[in-house]
Amino acid sequence: MNQMITALPAATPGQAALHLTPERWSKVNRLLVRKALAEFAHEKLIEPAFVESRDGWDHYRLSNGNDTLEYRFRAQKLALDHWLIDTASIEKSFEGESAPLDALEFIIEFKDQLGIQESMMPVYLDEISSTLYGSAYKHAKPGLTAEELTRADFQAVETGMMEGHPGFVANNGRMGFDANDYRAYAPEAASPVQLIWLAVRKTKATFSALSDLDYDRLLQEELGTETVADFNAQLTEQGLNPNDYLFMPAHPWQWFNKLAMAFSADVANRNIVCLGYGEDQYLAQQSIRTFFNVSHPEKRYVKTALSILNMGFMRGLSPYYMLATPAINEWLKGLIESDPFLTENGFSILREVASVGYRNHYYETALVNDTPYKKMLSALWRESPVTQLKPGQRLMTMASLLHLDAQGNSLLTALIASSGVDTDMWLRRYLNAYLTPLLHCFYAHDLVYMPHGENLILVLDNNVPSRAIMKDIAEEIAVLNPDAQLPEKIKRLAVSVPEELKILSIFTDVFDCFFRYMNAILVEHAGYDENRFWSLVADTVRDYQQGHPQHADKFVRYDLFAPEFIRSCLNRLQLGNNQQMINLADPAGNLKFAGTLSNPIARFKA
Repeated sequence: MNQMITALPAATPGQAALHLTPERWSKVNRLLVRKALAEFAHEKLIEPAFVESRDGWDHYRLSNGNDTLEYRFRAQKLALDHWLIDTASIEKSFEGESAPLDALEFIIEFKDQLGIQESMMPVYLDEISSTLYGSAYKHAKPGLTAEELTRADFQAVETGMMEGHPGFVANNGRMGFDANDYRAYAPEAASPVQLIWLAVRKTKATFSALSDLDYDRLLQEELGTETVADFNAQLTEQGLNPNDYLFMPAHPWQWFNKLAMAFSADVANRNIVCLGYGEDQYLAQQSIRTFFNVSHPEKRYVKTALSILNMGFMRGLSPYYMLATPAINEWLKGLIESDPFLTENGFSILREVASVGYRNHYYETALVNDTPYKKMLSALWRESPVTQLKPGQRLMTMASLLHLDAQGNSLLTALIASSGVDTDMWLRRYLNAYLTPLLHCFYAHDLVYMPHGENLILVLDNNVPSRAIMKDIAEEIAVLNPDAQLPEKIKRLAVSVPEELKILSIFTDVFDCFFRYMNAILVEHAGYDENRFWSLVADTVRDYQQGHPQHADKFVRYDLFAPEFIRSCLNRLQLGNNQQMINLADPAGNLKFAGTLSNPIARFKA
């Protein structure tokens, strides 16, 4: 029962760095410098100077104000100020001599333009180094090609992703993992993981669940009678009453690196009892702290607190947020199922059905404000999408639509080629599955999500999107109406946001943070006309609006065909505070803006 069968760590010290070869390091540095040039230019942190147009490209140079340093490259500027840079064209010269591309040096060279404080610089450089380390690993492993991924199963696609978040330059920091942890727990390592189970005293922990799911049923479905009996026996053998405890899973890293030490008083006093490893094997998802059950795919995902710093946040889970998590999910499912348009569209969610949150007395007493130290021990269970499939359907993370394999080939274009429909039809089907329900939730219900690629699962029929499944609900959704009539337990969903920022839930989260990259892939890898892409987006918006004239006043107030919209900048957030980018309780309060972006669908307004 308690035998550990997780992936073994590196057998020798040298194996921890075996993938770090000069050739591979040069490749991943070039790729990350390309991304840094593109994203920092997009956010107006750096301003490459136009030199000339030649060979169908515009040529640019970039200096940090020091005449001895210069970068040159060629690019196309696409809609939404997207810099499509020819990777091979990037050249660096220092004191008149050619110099190798080095992403760490790039950050240091442009630190004044980036505005990163000296106190933040070491951690940010660590995150860049870790991002490069992970990129080199992904380019070294024998991964599936883009074409092979069009036939791969759900988890092969999930663990096969190369890039991570498309906007953040330092997007795979995972500060806290060592080289062995990386191989054991990083999604791309695809190492099976067994979760550690704890018994936590009920006086310090709270269990919450959907109204039709109780604690005993959850344990039977997730652990089974034999394991529950074993856990109870362990408590009894220690002279403890099993009725005084709740069982909950924890990430192995969290137990060994945080809980066993930071919660040592609770362990010593038997408020927390370690029960050992569970039997089921899981795979870490792109979000790192969420696990898919590969022993029993129909069982629920498990999401755990994980106190590593990654992409601007310590990845904990608040025990207070956990209290309302099932209620939020229950309310949202009810809203979707009572809305004929959403049900006809096929839009659905993966409910977070139950949660356990544990409160550490010492941190609760000593610290008044919100802090990662209060978020070290919580877990939740989320429905598996496998149970929602019909015969012949398959699942794929939406993040895969931006995936390029190690040879630089696009999964999106391979999917379209394998689907038997043309690009226009494929995109129309995708936009109807993804964008249309988001529009309806916004205009009909003031409801917004965090609809990035990792948070959304596509259901595919013959590799054509048929519908979308949203996940990561409780911490990510909001109702942009402080006066919304919501059940008492979930009133925190109703937030006050300035009127001019509400529409950014579509403009920023969908247009700028996803469609911008999708458009560039179609241009670069399929020779697709970007005006055609944005015209299809405009058609989708217009079709929805014409079909819902009852929201005409909102279409005017929150105009998706406005000439421009505010440019919201993700890297500026991370560069400003790479420990905690924003306060989740105030989603608009900490955003950073840099002028406006021209709206690519404005020209298609009827």
